[in-house]
Amino acid sequence: MTTPEVQTPSPRAAGNPARKKILLTLTGIVVVVGLAWTAYEWLVASHYESTDNAYVQGNVIQITPQIGGTVLAILADDTDYVKAGQALVRLDPTDATVALDQARANLAQVVRQVRTIYANNGSLGAQITLRESDVAKAQVEIARATDDLNRRQSLVKNGAVSKEDLNHAQTQLANGKSALAAAQAALAVAREQLVSNQAMTDGISVERHPSVLAAAAKVREAWLATQRMSLPAPVEGYVARRSVQLGQRVAAGTPLMSIVPMKQMWVDANFKEVQLRNIRIGQSVNLTADLYGKKVEYKGTVAGLGMGTGSAFSLLPAQNATGNWIKVVQRVPVRVTLDAAELAKNPLRVGLSMEATVDVSQQGGKALADAPREAALVQTTVYEALGNGADEEVRKIIAANLAHK
Repeated sequence: MTTPEVQTPSPRAAGNPARKKILLTLTGIVVVVGLAWTAYEWLVASHYESTDNAYVQGNVIQITPQIGGTVLAILADDTDYVKAGQALVRLDPTDATVALDQARANLAQVVRQVRTIYANNGSLGAQITLRESDVAKAQVEIARATDDLNRRQSLVKNGAVSKEDLNHAQTQLANGKSALAAAQAALAVAREQLVSNQAMTDGISVERHPSVLAAAAKVREAWLATQRMSLPAPVEGYVARRSVQLGQRVAAGTPLMSIVPMKQMWVDANFKEVQLRNIRIGQSVNLTADLYGKKVEYKGTVAGLGMGTGSAFSLLPAQNATGNWIKVVQRVPVRVTLDAAELAKNPLRVGLSMEATVDVSQQGGKALADAPREAALVQTTVYEALGNGADEEVRKIIAANLAHK
């Protein structure tokens, strides 16, 4: 019986062409994807820096009274829209009104006292004239007494005049000299009084006298206090965080509520420190808010980069010099301004989450600002009108208490 021969397959026959084809295809796909990803990173992704650690910020303007008082009325509540100058809270004006009445009376009294000082110039001048007349009379009396004494001295040798008459003439001369000295002293005093009085009146009118100006300042102060009993909104915006209650006794500087101006908002995008090397002032930023989703996109501009990390300015800064130190990637806030028209169309709120993508392809800007701000960041003219009536009130009081011809 013949044993059949066992045939061993050749190595070429053992290979799987289909499997090789699949592996080559996968390898090609990986290579293509890798090249595509590399090209994308080089041509596109490297020109952008993005973060989802970004939040809406805005000016939260506190409304605080400038003087103390009791709350009589609350004219705005949370979520209310208010215009600049609109009254928000009213305080009890009783104490301020009493203080204003006292200041008015004090100013009127001071004006009349200053008028008296000016009037004294005339009376003191007349007093000087009177004293000069007394000096002249005393000089005449001395001249008479001197002549009389000389005559009596020449006659006393002949016995025509007694010694008693001579003594009487000498006494008259001495009395005349004493009267002259007294008159001259009174004249000097009168002149000094006039000089002293003129020192308080020379070169200024009653209206510009320092005493009158000081009393007028008290009237203006009291007038302002009455106007500050009503707290106006310094800017246009929306009310938030109202804490004031009716009947509450508030002190100057107590926070009563806040106003958030809708048109004055920006985004603080917190980028990692390794992302900051290419970010410059003036670069364009695309932003989306979680509130509206990807369908609403905001156009922003890099306005500046923070001068420290968030941890450096925290309430309890990290102590990196301790032995248990662990390196943590830090973030630096980048301020991004928003377009006012886009904000008006799609309003945002302070604290909302945002995603920010910065186009870093333009490197012509600066990493830090090198010039001071030219205009005020935020300003209001609401409080300028509070003192408008004070000057008119002072003018009326002074005019009513001045002399009229």
